[in-house]
Amino acid sequence: MQTIAAVVLSVGIALGGLFVGFGFARGRATERFVEVKGLSEKPVKANLALWPLRFVVSANELAGAQGQAASATNEVLAFVKRHGIDPSAAELQNLQVTDSMTEMYRQDRSGPRFVITQTVMVRSADVDTVIRASQRVSELVAAGVVLSSSGEFGGAGPTYLFTGLNDLKPAIIAEATANARQAAEQFARDSGSSLGGIKQANQGVFVILPRDQAPGVSEGTQPQKIVRVVSTVQYFLD
Repeated sequence: MQTIAAVVLSVGIALGGLFVGFGFARGRATERFVEVKGLSEKPVKANLALWPLRFVVSANELAGAQGQAASATNEVLAFVKRHGIDPSAAELQNLQVTDSMTEMYRQDRSGPRFVITQTVMVRSADVDTVIRASQRVSELVAAGVVLSSSGEFGGAGPTYLFTGLNDLKPAIIAEATANARQAAEQFARDSGSSLGGIKQANQGVFVILPRDQAPGVSEGTQPQKIVRVVSTVQYFLD
């Protein structure tokens, strides 16, 4: 009798497991979905220019070096004003004075004792004017200003920024989502299904790229840019 009961119990457990497995498989089968990506790109133009004009002067006497620095500063500010940039958009930054006599590890002391570096930082929303002025920077060289491209600002040319991303986000997200839905609808038609609601969505990360995407071209050096986002959306299939 106990043997018969054990057999009945084991069959019941096996059948129960079968039904549970069947129910799980059926539940998974009904959750059919497709994952698609939607791309949106919009060309934009920089609305802010940062232009560090960094120069170097040197002399054996500190007073002489200071005089040269003041003269170079005046030349740079005059250049900026002459080319239509508001002088209030330029400010002095990062004054550095080096005395070779205080550098204990320097062996060659034959050069000038004092070296002064100074940066005139131009910050302007008039991007076109900055572009034109940057193409005439040789005038400073002709006036005797020794420009330096080294330092914390990287290259000597302007850096162009786009700060209006938040205003563009709603329209770009809508376009990326619409493109994703078109791809999902095409997949549904090709597979003989109908498109259902959204299972899951990820709007993606906004990136600002240079318009000319070539090796060695950085986004900051180009006034013309591209804002891009890729949305990932999962749709149920009926």
